[in-house]
Amino acid sequence: MARTRQDGGPLSILQLHGRFAGSAKDRRVVKLMNHWGSKARHDLLIAEIGADAARAGIDATVPVQFLDQPTFGPEGGPGRFIALAQLMRSYDLVLSFGWGAIDGVITQRLFGLLMGLPPLIHHEDGSDLTAVGPLGFGSDIYRRYSLSAARALVVPTGRLAHIAIDQWHEPAAHVKQIPDGIDVAAYAGTRLASEIPGLAADGRLIVGASVEDATPQMIEQLLRAASALKDKLRLVLLDAPHEAAIFAKRAVALGMGDLLAPGGLPRPRDYLAALDLFVLLAEGDPDPRKLAEAMSAGLPVIATEGADASDMLAATNRPFIVARDDDVALARALTRLASEGPLREQLGFANQRRAGQCFDESVMFELYARLYGAAAGREGALL
Repeated sequence: MARTRQDGGPLSILQLHGRFAGSAKDRRVVKLMNHWGSKARHDLLIAEIGADAARAGIDATVPVQFLDQPTFGPEGGPGRFIALAQLMRSYDLVLSFGWGAIDGVITQRLFGLLMGLPPLIHHEDGSDLTAVGPLGFGSDIYRRYSLSAARALVVPTGRLAHIAIDQWHEPAAHVKQIPDGIDVAAYAGTRLASEIPGLAADGRLIVGASVEDATPQMIEQLLRAASALKDKLRLVLLDAPHEAAIFAKRAVALGMGDLLAPGGLPRPRDYLAALDLFVLLAEGDPDPRKLAEAMSAGLPVIATEGADASDMLAATNRPFIVARDDDVALARALTRLASEGPLREQLGFANQRRAGQCFDESVMFELYARLYGAAAGREGALL
């Protein structure tokens, strides 16, 4: 049963999701709900019935209910937009998430003024960007048509902000980039090398590399660069792909017989601070969460180029962003940082300070609270 719209008390929020099964988007939503507690009451309507595993993370004290009607998405039929509009009008604020909930934005475009619907804020996280909608039109067409009806479009990364502006023709002022926040303080301090199974301190630098999203060629480039410095550093593949054994053999052939690819590591907060240097290789844009975690642990970073790497890293660390196919630049960056301890310390401190200023979850909580409260006309409701 839907809630009635209120002028006081907890903020009444309707959330529309295609799926709520535990993605990064869902974990962020749950974190926000738990942080606000009784300051907001949430109804969640999910297009894909049963895809709601993330509900298990919601604290028992949070006022929340899951609705089973109306049906929306491809299964809802043409009448779904009227049904959604009738539901939406009962709330202070409507939040829609991704392509799977684009029906909510289209409903706002069709009936927002006519039926006096509450403000809607849409969120995109990078999934289904190339989906095909009804009548065979690409998803970009529907976003261009409907997003102007949203109070704001929220994205977590610079890459998505550029897509929204360049491909969906959104005004820059309409796009709100709010990075996913982490508990920066939980990554600080020191950790022992033994936190990484199979690793023992031997006086050499410990270089941790995230290669989950890298091509084999990029990993080969890293192995070559690291093998030339094997007397100075120990290379650890933190999230090696299934071909880890192949790369271990390749490392031996390059004279680096102690490459470590442990697998099954604990939470990054438990071991990142045991490293001296973090390397993030990716075929596409580097994972912003991995960057934020390494920065929070006070590490200097070598990363392949991408919008979010240059936006996120401290200015002094940005010269160590390298092109994906530039093995010379990668080797040069690794050699310099392996050789200059004061520089590593300087970059690590700058990254950690920037992480605290920009990527701490407290920053995320406040930015979302101010955005949602202002949209609903109740600026202090979630603060």
